[in-house]
Amino acid sequence: MRESKSLDYFLLTILAIIWASAFFNIKIATDSFPALTIAFLRIFLGAIPVILLCYIKKIKIEAFSKDWYWFAAIGFINLVIPFYLIAYGIKNVQSNLAAILMASTPLTAAALAHFFTKNEKINLVKSLGVLIGFSGIVFLFSDNILINENNIFSAFLILFGSCFYVVGGLLTLKISNKENENVTASILIWGSLILFPISIFVDKSWNLIFPTFTPSLASSLSLLYLGVFSTGIAWMLRFYILKHNGLVFQAQVAYLIPIFGVILGFLILNEAITSKVIISLIAVIIGIYIVKKGSKIKIV
Repeated sequence: MRESKSLDYFLLTILAIIWASAFFNIKIATDSFPALTIAFLRIFLGAIPVILLCYIKKIKIEAFSKDWYWFAAIGFINLVIPFYLIAYGIKNVQSNLAAILMASTPLTAAALAHFFTKNEKINLVKSLGVLIGFSGIVFLFSDNILINENNIFSAFLILFGSCFYVVGGLLTLKISNKENENVTASILIWGSLILFPISIFVDKSWNLIFPTFTPSLASSLSLLYLGVFSTGIAWMLRFYILKHNGLVFQAQVAYLIPIFGVILGFLILNEAITSKVIISLIAVIIGIYIVKKGSKIKIV
C-alpha cells in the first residue's frame, strides 16, 4: 500500500460521482424491470466491457482457474448479497436514514481492517478522520431520521448489506497481486452466474423475452448505464483504489456518495443546495484527508 497521490483522491471522487448517479438510474430502471433482474443485468452488462478490455489488453481471465473459489466468494459476498439486501430493505426506510446506514461502511471497514489486515491498524488520528466524515453525513441527513418498529428490520438489512461490501473488500485484498481487469471480470462473471438463476426464480425473468414486454427507452438506457458505468467501470476503479490505498481509504467513498447525490439533484433536478450540504462536504473532505494521514502512522 503506497502513499496516496492526487490521482487517488481524483479517482475516489469519480467513483463517488458514478455511484451517486446510480440512484437516479436505478429508480428509472425499476419503472420497467424488477429489482433482482436489474441486479443481474447490471452485473452481466458490466462484465461485457471488462471482458472485452481484458481481450484487447491480452489479460488472462481467471474466473475458472484454480483460484475460482476466491472470485466466486467475492462475487457472492460483494455483489449478490448486498445488492439483494439493500434493494429489499430500501423499500421501507427513508432515503436519509438509508444514506446514514450506508455511510456506516467506513466505520465497519476501520474495525475489520484493524483485525484482519497487517497495514491498516486503527490509531487515534485515523479514528478521528472516520468519525468526522461520519458526523458530516449524519449532519446532512439529520432532519426527521426515524427508526421504529415498522422499519427497524429493513434498516438492519441495509446495515447488514453494507457490511458485506467491507467483507468483500477484505477478501479482494487476498488476491491483490492479480491484475485489476482480471479480478473485476472474474468477480462479475461469478456474480452473473449466481444471480441469473435467482432472478429467474424470484422475478420470473423469462417474461422479459416475450413480445408483450416493452421496456421504456429511459429504463433501458438507465439499465445500460448501470451496467457499463456503475458496475463495470466503477468496480475496476474500486479495486484499483483498494489495491493501492487500502480498505479504509476506499471505504471513504461511502461518505462522498450521498453528498454528490445531493449535488447531482441540484444539477439535474434543480433541487436546492443548502448550507448543510456545504458544511457536510467540508467535514467529509477533512475526514478523508485525516484518515489518509493517519494511515502513515505505524503501530508497533
